[in-house]
Amino acid sequence: MLDFLWNLGAFVVALGILITAHEYGHFWVARRCGVKVERFSIGFGKAIWRRTGQDGTEYVLAMIPLGGYVKMLDERVDDVPDELLSQAFNRKNVWQRIAIVSAGPIANFIFAIFALYIMYLIGVPSIKPVIDGTKSGSPAAQIVVKEPLKIVAVDQQKVLNWEDVNLSLVGHIGDKEVSLSLVPLQNTGLEKPTTYQLDTRQWRFDPEKELPITALGLEMFQPDILPNIALVTDNGAAKKAGIQAGDTLVSINGVLYQDWNNFVSLVQASANVPLALTVERKGEPLTINVTPIARENAQGQIVGVMGIAPTLAPWPDNMRLQLEYGVLDSLGAAVNKTWQLVTVSLKMIGKLFTGDISVKNLSGPISIAQGAGNSANVGFVYFLGFLALISVNLGIINLLPLPVLDGGHLLYYFVEVITGRAVPEKVQEIGFRFGAAMLLMLMGVALFNDFSRL
Repeated sequence: MLDFLWNLGAFVVALGILITAHEYGHFWVARRCGVKVERFSIGFGKAIWRRTGQDGTEYVLAMIPLGGYVKMLDERVDDVPDELLSQAFNRKNVWQRIAIVSAGPIANFIFAIFALYIMYLIGVPSIKPVIDGTKSGSPAAQIVVKEPLKIVAVDQQKVLNWEDVNLSLVGHIGDKEVSLSLVPLQNTGLEKPTTYQLDTRQWRFDPEKELPITALGLEMFQPDILPNIALVTDNGAAKKAGIQAGDTLVSINGVLYQDWNNFVSLVQASANVPLALTVERKGEPLTINVTPIARENAQGQIVGVMGIAPTLAPWPDNMRLQLEYGVLDSLGAAVNKTWQLVTVSLKMIGKLFTGDISVKNLSGPISIAQGAGNSANVGFVYFLGFLALISVNLGIINLLPLPVLDGGHLLYYFVEVITGRAVPEKVQEIGFRFGAAMLLMLMGVALFNDFSRL
């Protein structure tokens, strides 16, 4: 229940910030173009707070925080007094209307840059992208790993941490090949990177179940795994049996604990089979019977899952990375990161239509709420990064040429620029109905996916 409330609160805060940024873009440019704004609303439905400013605009905070709007004076919507006709949106020239409509998505991109700028000023603790092996039979199997290797570029694009690598690889789903450039972790800086061209024609995976990094066959360097249990998941087999965080693994079915990988292999091979797990709790041995729950893994195999996570030894100092820049450099880093998010998001939309990405990967408000809660729980800088990601996607989605979105309005206005005549009202109405149906269908699929992941 507490997790639900935390996720809901983080979701409302995140969505409120992003909607405010988007609608303020419309509002600010509309005012500069001489359009009278009658209402600036964050949320829909019944108002829980309202105030009329000296500019005559009514500012509203509404009960349903799933959107917002800027109501402008418009003859197509209401009767407009003759003395106010010059301030009506529909009386403005087409380029002014284009500027007003496009200002919302542009504001989302600007906000993403701002959020990332603050994030880089504060500094983001991170881990270098180092591998210590590859999986046989995988696209990455050709990489010879005799010592830990650091990934420095994906398709000539520089990467600094695992997040960069993951983001870059996602954009190559469905491509025929991808290149990785690597150097030894202990390099002096003089060695030239070794670049491998990986054949990814058979690279298929479910992003909901597996990272593109591990699906490619890269074995991420991990610090030593200790036998101490760090986390016991709610509703898992271990939790139901009485295992607690802080317990130390001693033996399983009478065989002394050797290492975590061995332990995981035994648990996975014991779906719905009781296991006698001996742990040490407060210095005393305790034997508990645990029955791993059967789950389907990324390869479609049924494996046992116990619902515990081990304690990791501290990361070595030479593996740690602090992404922190100065006042000017942070701006450059924020712009570059925003551009990367934009390009990857556009690629993903394109691959959705080509079939390289399944519609099962669409996420709705429940997934976004979980992401908001998780990022806020980890720390403020990670929440800023999450806001930037969602803001970029909100900007891109609003630019899609669906008539109910900003992109649909822009499509009509650009047709007007080319033809010299406004698109007929009947044609616009048909477009709006089609766009609304498409949007509702996409929202329905996203919500279905959200519920199926619960």
